[in-house]
Amino acid sequence: MNCLELIMKRKSVRVYEEKEIPREIKDKIITAAFQAPTAGNMMMYSIIDIDDQSIKNKLVKTCDNQGMIGKAPILLLFLADFQRWMDYIEASGVEKFNKENNLEKYIPKEGDMFLAINDALIAAQTAVLAAEDLGLGSCYIGDIMENFEIHKELFNLPKYALPITMLCIGYPTEQQKNRTMKRRYFTKDMLVHKNIYRKPSIEEFEDMDKEIAEKDSPAFLSGCHNQAIHMYKRKITSDFMTEMNRSVKAMINSWLRN
Repeated sequence: MNCLELIMKRKSVRVYEEKEIPREIKDKIITAAFQAPTAGNMMMYSIIDIDDQSIKNKLVKTCDNQGMIGKAPILLLFLADFQRWMDYIEASGVEKFNKENNLEKYIPKEGDMFLAINDALIAAQTAVLAAEDLGLGSCYIGDIMENFEIHKELFNLPKYALPITMLCIGYPTEQQKNRTMKRRYFTKDMLVHKNIYRKPSIEEFEDMDKEIAEKDSPAFLSGCHNQAIHMYKRKITSDFMTEMNRSVKAMINSWLRN
């Protein structure tokens, strides 16, 4: 199967066979992530390979009680990591260089953080495609961005290393293999813009809602009469998003605090 076919067939897998994944398979996934594109070849990310069951069990609770985290044969945490560069340049004599060139000590800023986040996510997606090619399924855990203080202590994270995403990986069950791929909310015309940004019209949203209703007959939360209000209640204004916003703000403040 070629890369494009892998991309088109890939879907999130949350239930795994109770089957151990050989070490060489895990190594192939991590090696693939190592080959991911990276800003300036700086590799501003780290991967924590989590196989301690007690840590997995803690993450189940701190990441919104998602039981699959504890059952995933492979669990990889991707960090936006600028700490390694700070340690590298310090070990290489940057203090002397700054004095000789009348420069102030460099403090990582917002740009460094965003580039490191990009690096981490690109590496994670590369690992996803490698896993798919090897017959494995995966699911992203964005909830690792919640409870920053707990995760910082749990993984002994230094100042310039932030938890950005986590991957559960395993052999999908037959039910997961045969499960219909979840539909996309927005059409390609809404996502792909020509030269400048274009806001979808109200009519486009209405047509999209009609198509969703005709194809899926979706079940909405109580009091929600369409997909947008359903997601507004279920996701956007949920308790977990309140915590994620608080936690991400704490991450940003921790990074920028001198």
